[in-house]
Amino acid sequence: MDQIFQSLQNQGVSPALLGAIREFRKKYPEEDGGSRRLTPPTMPYYGRETFEMAAAALLQGENILLTGTKATGKNVLAENLAWVFGRPSYNISFHVNMDAGSLIGTDTFRNNEVQLRTGPVYDCALNGGFGIFDEINMAKNEAISVLHAVLDYRRVMDVPGYETIRLHDAARFIGTMNYGYAGTRELNEALVSRFLVIEMPSVTEKTLHAVLGEMFPDLTSEGMRQVCGLFMDLQTKADNSEISTKPLDLRGLIGALKTVRAGLSPRLAVRMGIVNKTFDPFERELVEDIVMTRIPESWTPSDLFKA
Repeated sequence: MDQIFQSLQNQGVSPALLGAIREFRKKYPEEDGGSRRLTPPTMPYYGRETFEMAAAALLQGENILLTGTKATGKNVLAENLAWVFGRPSYNISFHVNMDAGSLIGTDTFRNNEVQLRTGPVYDCALNGGFGIFDEINMAKNEAISVLHAVLDYRRVMDVPGYETIRLHDAARFIGTMNYGYAGTRELNEALVSRFLVIEMPSVTEKTLHAVLGEMFPDLTSEGMRQVCGLFMDLQTKADNSEISTKPLDLRGLIGALKTVRAGLSPRLAVRMGIVNKTFDPFERELVEDIVMTRIPESWTPSDLFKA
């Protein structure tokens, strides 16, 4: 926890805002059984203005919707917010077959009687967690319309056949959505109005350098320069519609670096993490050419990582 707060302080996040988050944690301490859902983030989030907007909204009881293109750190920010605020996180991955029962709960037969098997939104509302609606624009509007009363000023959940529950004061919801993914759709206006919307900025070379430096402190200076340059080259090509966003995969790049540190050839690692993410032969050849300019065939793990 101290490491995350230190990272935010180093980025120049408002001391008053960080103080308010600490007060929030004191007001809503960790409750019994919540520790298993207090998940430390895989990496700190880098982006002062974006973090300040999100934190200020959550402190005021608002829900937030993180939008933007691929590899902008939406899930990383959501994980960091839940951890910094000290709240259990409930990750709800949306898909086209998601229905109200999947969110709130369904009937089940237990102890010779019909009982409610609660869903993640119900548990989040009751336990004061942070519910993360991942890819919220993948779900059908009629499925998430049941959440309108949960997300607005009423903060109640009506469970048909059971009861109406009032949300825990610390409960918040964070939606994430990418543009242009297969199966996505426009969000209902009534749903969007229940969020404060944050447009996530594209990754900058400075931010990427900080992220990789945090995760791989043993990267050589030349390795850091070329790996960051590769990602930025791919981002520029994607922005100019020369390639799709499929190879623009920060998770894939990080995974590739992990395999290099384990002893794999850098070119083979990047092929797995970046090049092979596209299944179009012509595009794959374009991406391979970009990789060749940054990661020579002759490189070994020692060119990327210090001994």
